[in-house]
Amino acid sequence: MPLPDERQYIIDDMTIKESWRLFKIMAEFVDGFEKLGDYFPSIAIFGSARLKRTDPIYSKAETIARLLAKKGYNIITGGGPGIMEAANKGAVEGGTQSIGLNIELPFEQQPNEYANVKLSFQYFFVRKVMLIKYSVAYIIMPGGFGTLDEMFEAITLIQTKKIRPFPVILVGSDYWGGLVDWIKKEMIPKGTISPEDMDIIQIIDDPEEVVHMIQKIVLI
Repeated sequence: MPLPDERQYIIDDMTIKESWRLFKIMAEFVDGFEKLGDYFPSIAIFGSARLKRTDPIYSKAETIARLLAKKGYNIITGGGPGIMEAANKGAVEGGTQSIGLNIELPFEQQPNEYANVKLSFQYFFVRKVMLIKYSVAYIIMPGGFGTLDEMFEAITLIQTKKIRPFPVILVGSDYWGGLVDWIKKEMIPKGTISPEDMDIIQIIDDPEEVVHMIQKIVLI
């Protein structure tokens, strides 16, 4: 039975709008590819947007980024406040490129002042492609669901050999230890992952050790 004219019009209008959205997605990909290709090598640092400048984790992220910057690595973050801001600040202090890939959100996410290379994205999945494509290592500071999303995306792509393997370093054994213990206790015995999959990630607490590990694996 044919749809009422008004309902058919709404469906047709939605279809047209969805089709045009593809051009916005393509534009974000093109913009990212054109602007980020010059910044090699870059290391992505993730972490909570909610942590304050007075938090010790903020200071640690800033230190790690500064040390890496002095070794010649550019720093790339999600461009927002909290740990992202700390990492971009450390990059500036270390004299390297400080890249912020901001996501447009109705709350919480505003571009930080320390990113000197800024891009803005409406779509999370486009931004994740940029972070994966242009990073030679991931440093995962304590964070929330967004940080977990970025971490597990990288782990999955490495595990399934969809991307080249690179270091995925979790900073903070007190924060990440429980999660890693759960994975070992629950997932490996049930066969949902292989024991060797745990080799993809490492937990490191000391900033100097983080830098040493990356230098040992990622040669520039």
